[in-house]
Amino acid sequence: MPPRMLGFLLVAPALAIVVFLFIVPLASSITGAFDVGGAFSFGNFTKAFALYSGDMLFTLAIVTLSSALIGLFSIMIGGYLTLGSNPRAVAVLRWVYRWPLFIPFIVVGQILRTFLAKNGLMNNIFIELGLMTPLSAMSFLDWRGIVIAFVWKQTPFVALLLSGAMASIDHSTIEAARNLGARRLRILIEIVLPQVRTTLLVGLILSFVTMMSVLSVPLMINAQSPTMITANMAFRINAYRDYGVANALGLISLLMTSVVAWIYLRQTMREHSR
Repeated sequence: MPPRMLGFLLVAPALAIVVFLFIVPLASSITGAFDVGGAFSFGNFTKAFALYSGDMLFTLAIVTLSSALIGLFSIMIGGYLTLGSNPRAVAVLRWVYRWPLFIPFIVVGQILRTFLAKNGLMNNIFIELGLMTPLSAMSFLDWRGIVIAFVWKQTPFVALLLSGAMASIDHSTIEAARNLGARRLRILIEIVLPQVRTTLLVGLILSFVTMMSVLSVPLMINAQSPTMITANMAFRINAYRDYGVANALGLISLLMTSVVAWIYLRQTMREHSR
């Protein structure tokens, strides 16, 4: 058998999975977004913007804010794992921070729904400690709950990538800065972060795309309006069987993530050109 034919047969199963489980559904969704009564039209997009333009901005704001907080906390965790001076604290942090990685989003939604409710565990703890009264308790089952869920779930993923990248850098530069009297925060910002910014960018982009696709968290934590695009897509399908508007919303979310991916690719190409 010719080597080229043998190579094609080896990659054929994986290629078939990609084609039939990704490319074909994607093409069907894109064409369905422009299909109105069997004719090509932008009617689905007009209806989507008329009904859910506020939810689109809400989704973008929630995911952007969550990504910024994820980046901040990941830098704090990775920085302490790399520059921390207390071995026990570093060991405990290294052991604890990864736990949310193994919890599915639907379980995250249920956990935080129980924890952040008006009569949830968080408010009950504060009441028992005397930090608030039962009348002053408030629910966090709104946009704040979604942000908390996303940050709690995705920070370990980005922190794991970032701490690995920080551990692989040349520590002679860190030791030189310490010998010159630089404090840990300055070392982190001026020496460590510039060397791992590509890894941080990759982790944040992957988290951005993941959060854009989550359905369980907005449904379980923030059922009221405004909500995220994924919940709107599910509502259009389950309540009205309106696959056209759902496909249009899906294509809009795809364009949002494509902008982030384009920024990453542009930055990567710029670094390779240097």
